[in-house]
Amino acid sequence: MSTDRDDAGTPIASRRARAAARVRGLAVDLTPLRASRDYRLLWLGEVVSHTGRHITVVALPFQVFLITRSPLAVGLIGAVQVVPLVVFSLAGGVIADRVDRRKLLAATQVGLAAVSGALALASLAGEPPLWFLYAAAAMISAISGLDSPTRTATVPRLVGDEHIASAIALEQTLFQVSDIVGPAVGGLILGTLGISWAYGIDALTFAVALLTVLAMRPLPPDPEHAEARHLAAFREGFRYLRGRRVLRSTFYVDLIAMVFGMPRALFPVLALTVFDVGPEGLGLLYAAPAVGALLGALGSGWVRHVRHQGRAVLWAVAVWGLAIAAFGLSRVFWVGLVFLGIAGAADVISAVFRSTILQRSVPDRLRGRLSAIHIAVVVGGPRLGDAEAGAVAALTTPAFSVVSGGLACVVGVGLLALLVPAFARYHAGDPT
Repeated sequence: MSTDRDDAGTPIASRRARAAARVRGLAVDLTPLRASRDYRLLWLGEVVSHTGRHITVVALPFQVFLITRSPLAVGLIGAVQVVPLVVFSLAGGVIADRVDRRKLLAATQVGLAAVSGALALASLAGEPPLWFLYAAAAMISAISGLDSPTRTATVPRLVGDEHIASAIALEQTLFQVSDIVGPAVGGLILGTLGISWAYGIDALTFAVALLTVLAMRPLPPDPEHAEARHLAAFREGFRYLRGRRVLRSTFYVDLIAMVFGMPRALFPVLALTVFDVGPEGLGLLYAAPAVGALLGALGSGWVRHVRHQGRAVLWAVAVWGLAIAAFGLSRVFWVGLVFLGIAGAADVISAVFRSTILQRSVPDRLRGRLSAIHIAVVVGGPRLGDAEAGAVAALTTPAFSVVSGGLACVVGVGLLALLVPAFARYHAGDPT
């Protein structure tokens, strides 16, 4: 039987098989979902609950604006959430290293479902007072602060060191899908069923997540360290970072990217005065980085083969900064969306490698606390970026603020590489 060959004499079927293998190598790696039943349960539950949480992310500001007609009142939602989220994230890291993480995750799902249920009942009864909505926002933020570091610290134990990078890429895929689908579904629910239904459906998604957590095996703490005092345990997390410049650099580089290169506070003025696209276009500006990040996460199968992970983070953040600067120079709307998408894709790659460096170099007994510090940085950076972008725009112009911020991000990455050469040289598996 003859075999079809190309001009070089290579069997065509063999060439196609190699091409298909290369394509599969670029796709997001599903091995952690296949290899670990408990990780599969955790991930599926989070898909549902994270999407539900973003329904409330849309519903709560919408309801506050309907009651007050004040953009300032809507902005105060973020103000009341910052401190609880940072404080409870740091505290949650200590708690996650001292208790059964499965039980703590179950408790947070119950708490989040209860808050969403209370919002649903209050909205069904009439117009709730503004203080109640702010209190609910703060409670959601605090409970989420306990939940996030616990989830992050749980993943390495479920999937093993060899699959951490792939699992983190799957987590990023989950977040980006939720960031796109959740608000879209939330808007549809608000327009057709009403506010109380939005909160009620959110509560049901946490009930689903609770069932998946209860189906997991127990995740008890390391008995040797579970009895440490709270304050001593808290200090131990920060003490671990002393002398570990590579680990600290994963925090610094994210702050550089978010403080200087995060222009979301300027999206409204850009949509109305530069692109002239109205509220519909404004929504696309907010969605564009998430779309790019989703595409980047879906094509992240290659990350598990990258060994020079510090260098990869620096390049990814540099691409983020350049894409943001290009967005600031754009005067055609769809071109601006493309650059925001590129920025989002670069950001998710940076996040995967930063999280991989953190999780692979920290012992399990400290993963909760170090994950909490990481989350506090990730949460605080964008809000500082909002203030920086707004202040520079007030002194100059919105376009100058965006462009200068993106370029400052690139300069900051270059300075970090010079000041901490160990981070640029970091190779997967090296001690930090």
